[in-house]
Amino acid sequence: MLLKDQLGREINLKTTPKRIISLVPSQTEFLFDLNLNEEVVGITKFCIYPEKWFKSKNRIGGTKDIDLPKVSALKPDLIIGNKEENTRLDIIALEEIAPVWISDIYTLKDSYEMMTAVGQVVGCEQKASEIIDGIKSDFENFIKFDKVKTAMYLIWNEPLMAAAKNTFIDAMLAEFGLRNFYENQERYPICIPDVANFPDYIFLSSEPFPFKEKHKIRIQKLYPKSKIIFVDGEIF
Repeated sequence: MLLKDQLGREINLKTTPKRIISLVPSQTEFLFDLNLNEEVVGITKFCIYPEKWFKSKNRIGGTKDIDLPKVSALKPDLIIGNKEENTRLDIIALEEIAPVWISDIYTLKDSYEMMTAVGQVVGCEQKASEIIDGIKSDFENFIKFDKVKTAMYLIWNEPLMAAAKNTFIDAMLAEFGLRNFYENQERYPICIPDVANFPDYIFLSSEPFPFKEKHKIRIQKLYPKSKIIFVDGEIF
């Protein structure tokens, strides 16, 4: 079975995989939703959901510091990773162990394509399609902002860093009817406060940096006219 991942790389599988390792938390959750309990044999230390998998599955290190001997010992027939979450050197080394399918997600459309493709790879096309339909329905029923507002989504402290264009967070802000305050910059720029130019909203994410009330107080002084809201980074 010859397939392509989201980087356009060809993946050759002899049969439907029965021993899968996931290198990305969100994709681990998707594999759980596909009811692949027996097939998933390894996850990362950051794959904390579902909790019963975190407690019972073999952990093969972090997303960027994968324990290659542990992976090899599990004898996977498929490894599922992500371009941004995993390092190129790890992926090259993992390809010597088993076929590696890589996702590359910047938009909601990319996410749907990932789920469709993974569903096909693991033999769960119907279940994947049902999950996608459910997500699409949720977004169709979502009540967007009635007026276009600007939002700065902060991901890091000292220095303050925000999510700009060409990120999944940017795509999510657009889905909610918001305009990214850093729409003219790429990826994750450092924020330089300007009292004459401020966003309507500032979102303080719970990850990768766990913003707290003390950070909100300091940031509010930098942007006194912005409304600051704590948001769940996992949901974004």
